Amino acid sequence: MPAEIIDGKKISSEIKEGLKEKIENLKKSGEVPGLAAILVGDNPASEVYVNMKAKACEKVGIHSEVYRYPKELPEFELLKKIEELNEKKTIHGILVQFPTPEQISEEKVILTIDPKKDVDGFHPYNVGMMLAGKPTFLPCTPLGIQELLLKSGNDPSGKHVVILGRGSLVGRPLAPMLYQKAKSANATVTICHTATKDLSDITRQADILIAAMGRAKFVTAGMVKPGVVVIDVGTNRIEDRSTKSGYRLVGDVDFDSVSQVAKAITPVPGGVGPMTIAMLLSNTVKACEMLSTA
Repeated sequence: MPAEIIDGKKISSEIKEGLKEKIENLKKSGEVPGLAAILVGDNPASEVYVNMKAKACEKVGIHSEVYRYPKELPEFELLKKIEELNEKKTIHGILVQFPTPEQISEEKVILTIDPKKDVDGFHPYNVGMMLAGKPTFLPCTPLGIQELLLKSGNDPSGKHVVILGRGSLVGRPLAPMLYQKAKSANATVTICHTATKDLSDITRQADILIAAMGRAKFVTAGMVKPGVVVIDVGTNRIEDRSTKSGYRLVGDVDFDSVSQVAKAITPVPGGVGPMTIAMLLSNTVKACEMLSTA
């Protein structure tokens, strides 16, 4: 029997509807959640992402400001702008769209953002609080994965979760998030990477397999056990002359074959992607709530 499709669009829409009520309550008390996004350079993908985030803010009632700068922008000017936004009362969340041009240190950018406005969850303070089991802001994509699992009826508690990839955006933060003794966590977690031996032997042990290594259709049906739940984080462009653009998006999982073996699976697109934006909005509302009561 083909796998159940874990619909990220539907689940993210439900989350956004819930946020609207919180936002209306904040507005009644004189607070409007505000998110500032900074884009340096002309990376087409980054431009798309920033526009999507701004539109999502508008739909739920979050005030959004987008600052666009040429790729030649000196690093000190960007850091100065972040410091200004740290002090701006109408802005509760700040994100800088990565990657940035080579003259700008992403580490310095992250360190300059006020941890109380770090809605991406990248600041070392927020990472440390997460590892201490007292999270403030969790990174959006891993948090979206947790929500997908919980709301689709696939709570990871007590399950063996195998994560493919140890990148800073997904694999590295997701592992401790899932092994914490907490809601939508409490799992046994294994991380696989480029030095992992006998990879298929490990992936076939997974009750929940999370693919986040950036390799198109890497995971095949022979690498998973029947009844596995698969979360595909990958977004890869492959050539497809039948489409107008000349390409199409696929995940790190060979959807056609794995969906015949798995219990449930996320599609690409329409799985994890929408959840990332929903969690960004959720973190922004949380930041507003925290700052308004500080």
